[in-house]
Amino acid sequence: MAKAKKSSPAKKKTTAKSKKPTKNRAQAKNNKKKKNTKQKPSLLGKVFKWLLVLGIWSSIFLTGGLLWFAKDLPDITKSATFERRASIIIKAADNSVIARYGESKGQNIQIKTLPDHLVHAVLATEDRRFYTHIGIDPIGIARAMITNIIKGRFVQGGSTITQQLAKNLFLSHDRKVTRKVKEAILAIWLERELTKDEILSAYMNRVYLGSGSYGFDAAARLYFGKPATHVNLQESAILAGLLKAPSRYSPHNNLDRAKKRADVVITAMIDAGYIQKSDMTADNMQLSLPHKKSKSGKNVRYFTDWVLDGLDDLVGRPEMDLVIETTLDSALQDIAQNRLKSAIDTADELSFISQGGILAMRPDGAVLTMVGGYDYGQSQFNRTTQALRPPGSAFKPFVYLAALQKGWDRDDDILDAPIKKGEYRPKNFGGKYYGEVTIETALAKSMNTATTRLAQDVGISKILKTARDAGIITPLNRDFSLALGSSGIPMLELTTAYATFANGGYRVYPYAITRITNGENGRVLYERKTPKSYTRIFKKRDIRDLTKMMQTVINEGTGKGANLPFPASGKTGTSQDSRDAWFAGYSDKMISVVWLGNDDNSPMRKTTGGGLPARIWKDIMLRGNTHYEPPKISAKNENGFTNMLGNLLSGGGSHSNGGGFKPRSNENPYGNLND
Repeated sequence: MAKAKKSSPAKKKTTAKSKKPTKNRAQAKNNKKKKNTKQKPSLLGKVFKWLLVLGIWSSIFLTGGLLWFAKDLPDITKSATFERRASIIIKAADNSVIARYGESKGQNIQIKTLPDHLVHAVLATEDRRFYTHIGIDPIGIARAMITNIIKGRFVQGGSTITQQLAKNLFLSHDRKVTRKVKEAILAIWLERELTKDEILSAYMNRVYLGSGSYGFDAAARLYFGKPATHVNLQESAILAGLLKAPSRYSPHNNLDRAKKRADVVITAMIDAGYIQKSDMTADNMQLSLPHKKSKSGKNVRYFTDWVLDGLDDLVGRPEMDLVIETTLDSALQDIAQNRLKSAIDTADELSFISQGGILAMRPDGAVLTMVGGYDYGQSQFNRTTQALRPPGSAFKPFVYLAALQKGWDRDDDILDAPIKKGEYRPKNFGGKYYGEVTIETALAKSMNTATTRLAQDVGISKILKTARDAGIITPLNRDFSLALGSSGIPMLELTTAYATFANGGYRVYPYAITRITNGENGRVLYERKTPKSYTRIFKKRDIRDLTKMMQTVINEGTGKGANLPFPASGKTGTSQDSRDAWFAGYSDKMISVVWLGNDDNSPMRKTTGGGLPARIWKDIMLRGNTHYEPPKISAKNENGFTNMLGNLLSGGGSHSNGGGFKPRSNENPYGNLND
């Protein structure tokens, strides 16, 4: 029994000793886990930590950035003038004043005096949350970003009315990020300093609405002959629609387009809950544009309106007095507008000519003359920049230039005979055919079937590319009727393309503004710098041959009525049933294009490009050519080895398409073309 008792404590002791290490191991394991937990924080913890750090630093940088951007805002805000609109003086090349725009137009208005539908039309299209945001609208910005991403291009902006007012009051219209930041800060500042109604009133008093009108009252008086307090729903929608593009949606330029834009505005008003369809009564939708009295001698406004439309790309529309110096030749402008008016007034009544346009340009792109119609007072639609008219045979030089580029020579033969194969079978004017002729003769006599055969050999793609390279960017028909000038194009583009012929094959862009200064202190805001070099787009040899061929047009062909005592090249153009009559041509000093027709596309009688248009063109060229010298236009190192090697490798220069114009939609209601 004693042994058993002795062994029992020993067993317990051994058991106790064996359990102690086990407990220690467990505790050690737990401690290790705790240690590991402290050493490896969770992913969520890491994210929170870095977000906190990032937020702190972002706040610091944001605060610092805002303070830096805002450092000069006190000085900027002192310059605000909420009631005064800027005056703009436009000068010709001889420094004479040709137009004044600005303060004399319209009365300052207050929101409470305006019809609700006018205010709502503006809010529905420009800023529906105007009365709820703080000056900037994050929802509007997000919506604009999503829309632009979906469309793949910039189609919508996110600026509020307050931001637009801040920009107009205080800032330049450049597209820098710093300007956008200052604009947002100033918008918030304006919201603190002014009431919503005061902001909206200031905006509606200052915004540009086309044809030199600043503010809604000025625009209402200009377009409808009444103050803004008396416009109805339809007129309000048209005025609000002008905010998108004043020139494009002007009821004076294109009433149908203005009405379609007004429909968009009214739909937006219904969507926003401002009006109901029942509000669209006969009285509210009535539109009566007042008859415009003639303003003899004011046809220069076609040019000056076009100049104003181009301000945004240079200096925006700063709210300060401006003096704009231009390239316009006042004497040549007077000759052109008087010659056009006289030609239409004295034409045989059976000729049925009611409209016309004249454009003259230097070979470097400087616009010398722009007569956009018979009478600016009757119609502000600019037929030199806005009309799409088929040029007829005046387009043929691009076909022949494409052939020269392919390897044809001036004395190569082409068949002029009826075309019996294929769906497109044009006929010659007068039904006369000449058989085998040189391509120079085919162009001089304006042979349609010979030109079509040449186009078939060259290919429609090559012709399109040649026209594009020269400066015609309006969409064109991709069929062989294009060779005879079936596609409507603006006169400005045709004149620019002919300028590439006149200057020896260099790309140029039309321009009119040479300098813009602040009228108060003379500070230069913009000054055009003459390019040091130009891009060659056509071989010198090809342009030289084309120029000689087009000289034959005047000396021996359809353009004899334009014959001049100095070398000149040109081309007649007459569309189907004489709906359009053109003469386009050039010397080494200037280019001029003349068009006669009717706005409703009705046919003229006994009027072709080689008749009255050619004689008008001759008078323009006689004056202009004697007052100018050929401009210095050349490519950098054109005669050097590098340029020679480049020509050998590339086939004569760059053929990339240029900018400068906005492509337009195009229709061809004219069928076969004559002349």
